[in-house]
Amino acid sequence: MTSPDYLQASYLQAGAALAAVLLLLWGGARLLQRRGLVARPDARLRVADSCALDARRRMVLFRCDGREGLLLTGPMGDQFLGWLPGEAP
Repeated sequence: MTSPDYLQASYLQAGAALAAVLLLLWGGARLLQRRGLVARPDARLRVADSCALDARRRMVLFRCDGREGLLLTGPMGDQFLGWLPGEAP
């Protein structure tokens, strides 16, 4: 059998561990938000998708003001390929 003191200590330890994990998660979320790594819901510009074409080049689909555009990035520079067909809201 376990003594009541042992159970109380284990509950206290579990509660402290849970509080520490929640504090770390909260701090990490605040840090990501301050550095701009978390997308804001009201953002006008965001990356919709990205695909590696090869080891050096990447195709990026982005959205800006309801329109979608393609961007080709690589070591020799970036190139805007154009807007995709569709209506802006």
